[in-house]
Amino acid sequence: MVAANPVFDAYVMVDWSAESRPKLGADSVWWVCLERTASGMVERTISNPPTRARAEAELADLLSDLAARGLTVLVGLDFALGYPKGFADSIGARDWKGVWRRLAAEIKDGDDNANNRFEVAAQLNRMVSGGAAPFWGCPDKGKSANLTATRPERDALPRLRTTETHMPGTKSVWQLFYNGSVGGQTLLGIARLHRLRFHPWLAEQSVVWPFETGLQPLTKGKWRILFAEVYPSMVPVTVPAGGIKDCEQVRALAHHFAATDAAGTLSFSGPADLTEAERDIVEREEGWILGAGQKSVPVVDIHDWIKDPAEIYRHSFATIRREVALDQYPADVAEVLIRIIHSCGMTEIAPDMAWSDGAIAAGRAALAKGAPILVDAEMVSHGIIRRLLPAANPVVCTLNDPSVAPAAKAQGTTRSAMAVESWLPQLDGAIVAIGNAPTALFHLLELIKAGAAKPALILGFPVGFVGAMESKEALTQSGLPFLTLRGRKGGSAMAAAAVNALAGGLE
Repeated sequence: MVAANPVFDAYVMVDWSAESRPKLGADSVWWVCLERTASGMVERTISNPPTRARAEAELADLLSDLAARGLTVLVGLDFALGYPKGFADSIGARDWKGVWRRLAAEIKDGDDNANNRFEVAAQLNRMVSGGAAPFWGCPDKGKSANLTATRPERDALPRLRTTETHMPGTKSVWQLFYNGSVGGQTLLGIARLHRLRFHPWLAEQSVVWPFETGLQPLTKGKWRILFAEVYPSMVPVTVPAGGIKDCEQVRALAHHFAATDAAGTLSFSGPADLTEAERDIVEREEGWILGAGQKSVPVVDIHDWIKDPAEIYRHSFATIRREVALDQYPADVAEVLIRIIHSCGMTEIAPDMAWSDGAIAAGRAALAKGAPILVDAEMVSHGIIRRLLPAANPVVCTLNDPSVAPAAKAQGTTRSAMAVESWLPQLDGAIVAIGNAPTALFHLLELIKAGAAKPALILGFPVGFVGAMESKEALTQSGLPFLTLRGRKGGSAMAAAAVNALAGGLE
């Protein structure tokens, strides 16, 4: 049923791009205009301008025409409209408007898409931290003392905005380069959006949500055009043969917001559980993704699913390769990383992967020689695919040995830590895979520092809120061969996947 009074009459959805040359087709600018008429929703225009300058000109013409006809327009843009808490103050901008003014002044984005986004990011890093944070990610020619290709070890500001914690799958706005990054198009997008918002044709009749409206139900006033941040992947799309995903995404978003507006469920208030302090920072500096924090349940055809295991693997690995910039990793590390991501479904863990030089080669050589695999949990053991092991390598888990529990109680430690003591006779040249207990990794490092034999490789994936992050940092500083995932994330599935990747690549 159509609501009596939807807020908007037209919906313009824009997929932006950070290309440095004119481009059409995939990974370029797309926009669509959907208009509500007496006979239903009509797609008025769909466009694929080759440059951002052309897109800006087309959107200015379109929006001024729609407003002149008395229509109220929702304009959704797929880049961040603000930055995490503290950024504005750190560059002397105070709020979103100051950030926009600075970017509009400093970004040079030519009519041919040539731009200086990496130079501007380096300048901002120098202001914020004096080093190479928070912005990161660039081609070799963009590297400098204030901008690096990989994520800095320590964050100068929060990695995510509040809205991104309410929208799974979103990436940090600090990442400027590589697949799936949004930082480059945000720098370039905000500079262009500042020109649109304050364009002579649009300035008196446009607003930016939630900066100029607040997180609250909209009330129509003088404005006709509302700019909002959107996230294309929030709406599932089907791409026809020969079609382009970017094109289908803007179309799907336009129809999605038109339908929710008509149903009276298009909310501009944000989640009810936001604190007053969070609302203040959202409205003043960070912005919000339209629909973030609202449940959206897609219709799923239970008969439409892939049943062939080989095809499932092919699709999975292809998705990972598409969404993760694997070319920034050594080839052997990339193979293992694909397996680990496949085990958990989280491409966002890729920047947190850490390893020592030659670690993968050392692990594979040890397996080829028949080295045992020492694991801290039965779940790690069960996840290792025995047929992939090159030398029928024994998989050893001593956690449930009868002597472990009483010894742990007597020593005042965990069973996981005490079980490591049982590895000592087999530790020399072994593969160690820890996928559960930080205490196991800490105690292993203690034993080796005290003179125990060194394993060929330590796969460190302990998980949790107490000690997991710290134990993995200790591993990276130990001088031992290692592969690990920084932070709290980890688990038995990741540890087992790492072993399987060492043993059999991507079979």
